[in-house]
Amino acid sequence: MYRNMETFVLFLVVLLVDGVLGVADEIQSVSVTQGDSVTLYTDVTETQKADLILWTFGSDSTRIAQINRMSNKISLYDDALDGRFRDRLKLDDQTGSLTITDIRTQHAGLYRFLQIFDGKEVTPKKFSIIVSAFLPVPVISRNCSSSSSSCSLLCSVVNVGHVTLSWYKGNSLLSSISVSDLSISLSLPLEVEYQDKNSYSCVLNNPISNQTQHLDITQLCHTCAAPGLSAAHVALVCACALAVPAVLCGIYYYCQRKTPKQAAEDQPDGELIKLNKETSTQKEDLQNSVFLKEGEVTLVHMSEGRSVKLHTDLTETQETDIIWWKFVDSKEHNCAKFVIIARLNKTSDEEYLCNLEMFKDKLKLDHSTGSLTISSITPEHYGHYNLQIIRKGEMVVHTFSFIAHDLMRREQTQSLKHRRQTCP
Repeated sequence: MYRNMETFVLFLVVLLVDGVLGVADEIQSVSVTQGDSVTLYTDVTETQKADLILWTFGSDSTRIAQINRMSNKISLYDDALDGRFRDRLKLDDQTGSLTITDIRTQHAGLYRFLQIFDGKEVTPKKFSIIVSAFLPVPVISRNCSSSSSSCSLLCSVVNVGHVTLSWYKGNSLLSSISVSDLSISLSLPLEVEYQDKNSYSCVLNNPISNQTQHLDITQLCHTCAAPGLSAAHVALVCACALAVPAVLCGIYYYCQRKTPKQAAEDQPDGELIKLNKETSTQKEDLQNSVFLKEGEVTLVHMSEGRSVKLHTDLTETQETDIIWWKFVDSKEHNCAKFVIIARLNKTSDEEYLCNLEMFKDKLKLDHSTGSLTISSITPEHYGHYNLQIIRKGEMVVHTFSFIAHDLMRREQTQSLKHRRQTCP
């Protein structure tokens, strides 16, 4: 008992001396990707003579693992630091090397390895672990412009930090941008000629790994390449231009066969009515966004005091999904930008809910599907809700428009009266 107490007191003295004198030890830097395992090697071949072996973490030297040879006991302090190391530590009883499994960003920092022989401390060994998040695959989109003789491209990534985004022509670097912030969105433009036959790629990298997206100029830029179209292409474009209005007229005629009164009777309170078009503001809001799948607008008619659930149509969210819900007031739709009211990041399992007074305690995110529930609807909730889902480099966009149930019925009645007055 006396020997144990003596060793403990000696250990405290060593820590104090080390902190006061500032022992200039070399710090070994270790980089690892989130989710992987890392082993901090002590380079010790024999530890049997050491009375005490100790691992600490952080600037406060919090003890996380220990081997006490005098009591022949190995201890892992899983509950330290709010349990952030629980079920993640493994200690080699022969060498004292420490393994951390399923590592996360919260495990990044300074680790110290100490040994005490016969009451004397060996100079501690220090490790600095840098944890990098999993890199998403960059997404390349194009921006057609009739006044441009070249194809404008944009390479983008979201929710990244400590990375570099670059454009390459073959193996030659064209341009790049780097950030050291956490959870930021990056975009890098590129201009290419329509007839360019070179190989281009967009690369996202950090010190550990990289993700590459190769550019297919034919696929992305051919719809922009108006100059030089062949006669066959021109004829095809003209035929499509004539066919689209005809199809739309047919759809309109079919929809008009069902009167607004019948439509109102068939739709119960809270039912969704789909419109196959996008509002101008939605396109304006998403003009600089990266997406591969354009969505549609869904009209939702609701009564005050009721609740509504906006569905993402996902059967189950995936680990890399990022889901945004945005809102803009219907009165300001033509001039305002959407404001984020909810966000679900499955990569870090983080949820954000808007704390504005109008949405306070009224929003609920379904973590299994990403669907959003809004309770106790009031007139200030009527407006436009924009859904954005990023999955495996693709963005899906959908907009829901809230309108008062009574207002919808009045508009339908007015439309019916107008048809009776104008139709023979």
